[in-house]
Amino acid sequence: MEITVLFFGILADATGLNAKSYNGIDSFDDLRHRMEDDFPGIFHYNFRIAVNRVITEDNPVLKDGDEVACLPPFAGG
Repeated sequence: MEITVLFFGILADATGLNAKSYNGIDSFDDLRHRMEDDFPGIFHYNFRIAVNRVITEDNPVLKDGDEVACLPPFAGG
């Protein structure tokens, strides 16, 4: 299945990308391992995951075409 990952804030800086598509993903764990291979150390940052704009807990179930956003802590004013 194809998954699009969006990176925001410090995570966009760390990866050098705002978005990346992954093909052949079987599960969230598979996606996580592929992201760690592409961006070593990214999971040292504190961030939440949203799937299709809904913040989820660990290990969400993914479907083909899902959008996964990596959301670091942020503050507004």
